[in-house]
Amino acid sequence: MLFDIVPDSFFHPLAAKSKIVYWECICILFRITNSELSFGIERNYLVDELQYYFESDLSADIGDDSEDIDVSDSKILKTGIMSPRDKANLMLRQLERWGWIYTDTDMSYVQRVNFRDYAISIIRSLSSLEEKDHPEYQAYVYTIYNLVKAGSEQAGIGLLQIVENTEALIAGLKSLNANIKKYIDSLTRYSNVAEILDALLNDYYTNIIDKAYHRLMTSDNVARFRPEIIEKLESFSRSGKYLDRATEQIAEIKEIPLQEARELTLTMLHNVVDAFRKMDQIIEDINKKNMKYQRAAINRARFLLSSSDDIRGQLKNIIGFIGEQAQELSIDHNTVYEFEQLDRLIKLFTVSYIDLNSLYSPAAGRKDFKPEPIAEIVIDEAERNLKHRSMIEKLRNNINPDKINSYVLAQLGDRKAMKASELDISNIEGFIKLIYIRLYSLRKSMCYDLESGEMTEKSGYRFRDYLIRRKD
Repeated sequence: MLFDIVPDSFFHPLAAKSKIVYWECICILFRITNSELSFGIERNYLVDELQYYFESDLSADIGDDSEDIDVSDSKILKTGIMSPRDKANLMLRQLERWGWIYTDTDMSYVQRVNFRDYAISIIRSLSSLEEKDHPEYQAYVYTIYNLVKAGSEQAGIGLLQIVENTEALIAGLKSLNANIKKYIDSLTRYSNVAEILDALLNDYYTNIIDKAYHRLMTSDNVARFRPEIIEKLESFSRSGKYLDRATEQIAEIKEIPLQEARELTLTMLHNVVDAFRKMDQIIEDINKKNMKYQRAAINRARFLLSSSDDIRGQLKNIIGFIGEQAQELSIDHNTVYEFEQLDRLIKLFTVSYIDLNSLYSPAAGRKDFKPEPIAEIVIDEAERNLKHRSMIEKLRNNINPDKINSYVLAQLGDRKAMKASELDISNIEGFIKLIYIRLYSLRKSMCYDLESGEMTEKSGYRFRDYLIRRKD
């Protein structure tokens, strides 16, 4: 159980009124101790660092969390005369009392502060949430692939590492799936087109498309190594030599009987194979959510832009007004029908003039099928050649990575770099090529890479003037 390992009061600093200052101090201490070979460091040095933090104008202040602070410290805190060094010492005492750190005294009577093992794990997890790190899917798959190719060498240890990396890969995919769902849910918060487009083109494309989704669909695509991984793991499950060696090592590592270790080995092999087989379902769901978000964002922006006097425009104005009033008066959406002005906004009335288009068209009934002879169509050879030339011309004008590579190399010439604003965008074709240069730049096969620049305007187009740099 969790609280058999973690003290009952461990989470107090993260739930206290002064949680911001506690977390910032924990991060400072962790950064300092993490830079050492061990997590132990002299207490006086940590006090000096925390004192420097409390002397800063940017530091948060310790509030009166009297229920979480010792009686003696609480009295000192209420007087309001604590110096930055007093606050630093108070912080270390509190973290030690709550089970985050402990103090050792060495042979020279020097006190050294260390983080608890469970505190290190929790700090790392919370820091990764704060930094919004995106997993490198290819690293997990490549590690699994190499471990599988290693075969029976250290079979037990290798299998445990395969399971660990597979779980990390699945967790990363599920996290990406959940992040896209979060963006879909947040669309209702935006009240104008500028906010929606900023969320779609800047926030969403930067944090989801560029950093995670694009890599998953291209360089980090799991389908590249999956067939060989599945084939090897299935052969391992049928290999008596591999199972014997893996069973012995896992039994020794887990300290369990051989029979139980053999069952665990087979279970892990089957679970990894099953995870790779079902990975397409997660990726397909990610694709659907990505398309759903982009379509929802565009439709919402299009709805907000509609300002005509037809039925669509009037309904848009009514719904927008109801939303503004509900937000202003803090009316629950489930009780919005109680809005007193709603009766004056929507009225049903009879139409005095009815024409044929006003009448309901009944569904056609079932009819008897009467076969008719199929007329032989003679294709005109001239028309065929015209269609053929048209198709070739269309294929020639299609844009692909190879054509963009050739176009960029031709524009660069002997130069190593150039700005996007130097390209010819006097027509729509030139601007489309500019867009595809940005889209294809993340591919490893491209002959160039990009460096972001400032916003600029040319030939009526406004875009970011990135630097196109030839790869070595």
